[in-house]
Amino acid sequence: MQILRREDYRRMPWKNGQGMTEEILISPADSDLEDFDYRLSIAHVGADGPFSTFPGVDRSIALLEGDGMVLSLPDGQSVTLKQDGHPLAFSGDWAVSSHNLGDETVDLNIMTRRGRFRHTMQRGNLEVPHRQVPTTKTLAIFNGDATVIANGQTISLRRFDTLVFSSGDPLDLTITVQCDLLTVTLDAEHLT
Repeated sequence: MQILRREDYRRMPWKNGQGMTEEILISPADSDLEDFDYRLSIAHVGADGPFSTFPGVDRSIALLEGDGMVLSLPDGQSVTLKQDGHPLAFSGDWAVSSHNLGDETVDLNIMTRRGRFRHTMQRGNLEVPHRQVPTTKTLAIFNGDATVIANGQTISLRRFDTLVFSSGDPLDLTITVQCDLLTVTLDAEHLT
């Protein structure tokens, strides 16, 4: 298990330069926005506008803070993200734009390169079946301060800190206070 602290996240402008992001984790560690296998980040959205496109990448997004965000999708539909709502999965190839329902919003993003990794994102769930699973990593992102007992170790976490459980790690997690929790599972895709 690894603990990633928010104060250590790398801060940078968005790919399209229209916002700021906190990069939690990128793999490989020396990759950039054009060649990563997967990337987990927190985006700060201060104004309405287009999302960056990421061809060949699958994305999921969940709102962490703010009154809400409306995403306009290329098929003419719109989806509203709320703080207690489900994450939205979509293609990084899509031209997506957003509109904040109030002031700035903050959201969690996971991106995986097709053919290399796939992911799922869930809110408020960290259950792993009691059997061998091919999960490469399970990431638990805390949207609030929390004290947890992870594999017998008591850990104090601040808002937006992340726990990383790698393949083969025992996954025994108890949260001692009510907290908005998002989990991401990453699985390597087997190329044939």
